[in-house]
Amino acid sequence: MNTRDLLIEIGTEELPPKALANLSAALELSLTEQLQALELSFGNVQRFASPRRLAVLIEGLDEAQEDQEKTRLGPAIRAAFDDPGAPTPAARGFAKSCGVEVDQLSRTKKNGVEKLSFSVNEKGRATQALVPTLIEAALSKLPIPKRMRWGSSRIEFVRPLHWAVVLFGEETIETDILGVRSGHCTRGHRFHNNQDLPLVQPSDYESVLKEQGRVIASFDKRRDLIREQVEQQARMHEAVAIIDEALLDEVTSLVEFPVALTGSFDEAFLAVPQEALILAMKSHQKCFHLADAEGRLLPKFVAISNLESKDPQQVITGNERVIRPRLADAQFFFDTDREKPLITRKDSLGSLVFQDRLGTVLHKCERVSQLSRQVAEQVSADPAHCMRAAELSKCDLLTSMVGEFADLQGLMGSYYAANDGEAPEVAQAIHEQYQPRFAGDDLPASETGAILAVADKLDTMVGLFGIGQPPTGSKDPFALRRSAIGILRILVEKPLELDLKWLIKASVESFPDDLLLADTGDKVFEFILERFRAWYLDEGISSEEFQSVFALRPSRPLDFHRRIQAVHAFAQMPEAQSLAAANKRVANILSKQASAAVPPALSESLLQESAEKTLYAAIIDKESEVAPYVKQGDYQKGLTLLAELKPAIDGFFDEVLVMAEDEAVRDNRLALLAKLQALFLNLADISHLTKS
Repeated sequence: MNTRDLLIEIGTEELPPKALANLSAALELSLTEQLQALELSFGNVQRFASPRRLAVLIEGLDEAQEDQEKTRLGPAIRAAFDDPGAPTPAARGFAKSCGVEVDQLSRTKKNGVEKLSFSVNEKGRATQALVPTLIEAALSKLPIPKRMRWGSSRIEFVRPLHWAVVLFGEETIETDILGVRSGHCTRGHRFHNNQDLPLVQPSDYESVLKEQGRVIASFDKRRDLIREQVEQQARMHEAVAIIDEALLDEVTSLVEFPVALTGSFDEAFLAVPQEALILAMKSHQKCFHLADAEGRLLPKFVAISNLESKDPQQVITGNERVIRPRLADAQFFFDTDREKPLITRKDSLGSLVFQDRLGTVLHKCERVSQLSRQVAEQVSADPAHCMRAAELSKCDLLTSMVGEFADLQGLMGSYYAANDGEAPEVAQAIHEQYQPRFAGDDLPASETGAILAVADKLDTMVGLFGIGQPPTGSKDPFALRRSAIGILRILVEKPLELDLKWLIKASVESFPDDLLLADTGDKVFEFILERFRAWYLDEGISSEEFQSVFALRPSRPLDFHRRIQAVHAFAQMPEAQSLAAANKRVANILSKQASAAVPPALSESLLQESAEKTLYAAIIDKESEVAPYVKQGDYQKGLTLLAELKPAIDGFFDEVLVMAEDEAVRDNRLALLAKLQALFLNLADISHLTKS
């Protein structure tokens, strides 16, 4: 079949930069899925996106659908004809619906039943006629954050349209797209060449825009070019370019013809914490900052211009003129905030609501301080440092700097605490209280910071669960899932030997009586333990291995982690599956006897068979051998030793009838199995490791 390239371009006012990449990907996906549904074959697909355009180039697209023979099935033969063989009303009705006589119908067998049928050759539709509908459907499904109308039209889209291109081979498909008639002309750069640029064929699109229109249409190529230019500017100034990937994406969405230029600012601004200066440059001016080899901020920045100026210095000077007041604001905030100690803002936190039913931020700080002290006493940390850090932890929320740059909360508190002469560990903990903020983020480096982070996260979680506002489905406004993972990471990776049930109970008790639901502690415990599942699955732990430990509900996360690692290692052993199956068999036998009276201790004198005596001796031997390793938390060594029970267990099930006729013997054998099960359950419930 003949093929042609198809180009679709939508020209608009400047599109929202943070949505551009998603809009482009969604447009491509919708178009290709529709083509596949229509059984139209095509080759390579390229998407293009810039501030003023979304485009998709589909190579080698079929000119039309293949002709298809479609068969309609009618009534079964036995229902289509009576005994003499005359057509029944069912047969005549089917023939009439097909526009033929009964004798022109065929017979087809389906699922063993012979039926009347009629085949017709359906001619494939021309692609050119299908394209307008495809475009309309694709645009209507775009994930537009907020739609708008323009002029007197009732049409809604992310931004007003100015032009549209639909080119199929060398032929223009004219159609109305959101009130604009499509043609074969794209449009160049708003400043360099803002005029129509005719396209002869779709494959010319990218080169025409680049060479005539001064537009780099490919988002990825433009992104790579910006990165290269920023790094080149850094090398020219013997500096290191610090490229934030999110900022790079945003800048790529703001320009069509990027030109990197380096500006500078007064070195006096470097007295301000560099994080504040960097955030001011990134958020307000979309600039990349430069650092020296040690990572210290240099008084230089790289701005990305959307045009190639004949006088670049004028553009640089303009950027410097605009960025100076932003940095001056940061300096003013910093100087003003330091005029009074951080602690003086504490009482004002009483006017800042944390959550309607959970009280103010001051109430939260008091609860976190109490919990931090209790945790510090458990791990032999300095309770005074932990309480002071909790007391000061939220005071920077009322500073001018954090009021302007919310992302700096915690960080600015640590600067101000250090300025006030607070203990270094207290100042550090204030910064670390929000860590880890996201997957893979650093954990608090200090012990005080780790304790404060756990207490703060747990207080939020207990409070919200306690008033009946846990996460639901995809809604998690307080990021409790992330907080739970953060708590587990800190307790496991620091590591801290803390009991999660004790922690939750201590947190619950810090709230006013009768405020929280009665089952709050249990729900929070289960919720946090469940977060382990996703964590371990990401680390290659199977769901069976996880369930082997989860079934025991160990309340110390560090202990949970050690058991998981032990089970994972055990699962690789050749004896693992046989022992897992045996444990499952034991569990099944004992569960069926749950209501029966099993003796609390088995009687050695009732052991009759050689195999059961061997198993008993092996269990007694392993109990004493494994106990020290269980006490030390060396579960891997413990399971390795228990693997040696395999011959004795196999021999028991091969040679011994558990459900013996003699009731005393039967109960004794059940007690033996209960003893075997308990020995394994000291470490993990490996019955979950069975593959079937």
